[in-house]
Amino acid sequence: MRPVEAFLLADDLRVRRLGFGAMHVTGPGVWGEPRDAAGAVALLRRVVELGINLIDTADAYGPEISERLIADALHPYPLGLVIATKGGYTRPRRQWVPDGSPEHLKRSCEASLTRLRLDRIDLYQLHTPDPKVPFEESIAALAELLKQGKIRHIGVSNVTVEQLKLARTVAPICSVQNHYNLRSRASEPVLKYCEQHGLGFIPYFPLAFGNLSRNNRVLNEIATRHGATVSQIALAWLLKRSPVMLPIPGTSNVAHLEENSEASTIDLEDSDFEKLEAWFHG
Repeated sequence: MRPVEAFLLADDLRVRRLGFGAMHVTGPGVWGEPRDAAGAVALLRRVVELGINLIDTADAYGPEISERLIADALHPYPLGLVIATKGGYTRPRRQWVPDGSPEHLKRSCEASLTRLRLDRIDLYQLHTPDPKVPFEESIAALAELLKQGKIRHIGVSNVTVEQLKLARTVAPICSVQNHYNLRSRASEPVLKYCEQHGLGFIPYFPLAFGNLSRNNRVLNEIATRHGATVSQIALAWLLKRSPVMLPIPGTSNVAHLEENSEASTIDLEDSDFEKLEAWFHG
């Protein structure tokens, strides 16, 4: 086993590199209350018991429900727990509609502060660029919240390298959250930029909706040899892929949570890493 690795976000937030995504503590389709509210609370408490100290959520999850459940389960928060949330989507009729207007982002941040029972959010992320709003205006709104002390650090999500560079001319950015996993690596240039500049890279859907094992002989062989699950190997690959990688696998099941957490103990050999690289992108 290797020790659990940590990453320093913005030089002052030390987080375990394997975090938890709280999207799926809500109801089906990331909508409404969970079927088992007590189970969701127990799950979130188990996250902290396992030593995970980065929990990622968003006001759009539920909507609002994920943030409220986090507060119900964990407030008053243990020292060192970093809660990252996002604003910039609305959910009319269960759809995902961007709203990056400064007015919306400021209202969303205030509402997240209330639901999470916080005076300041450690990491507040723009959930997505809004094609109707100049990107720099959305980032400027977050910069204003930073100046007011309502957020500690700014992150961005679903961005290109060009958008990330533009954001950094407006405000300090400490992390990027983009779609990335063994199968889906369109954000490789963004990851490389993050590595060059010491920014955290938070890959969402790190397990590709659990579909990585389908017809995947190499991944299954490596998992069997390590006495691990396919999901654990996929997470171990991400952790080995880059020192700035901060996967946030989510689940509504305690057993799956514990299984995912164990991925940080797997020391994936270079040969296995290269086999996976060749299999998926050879």
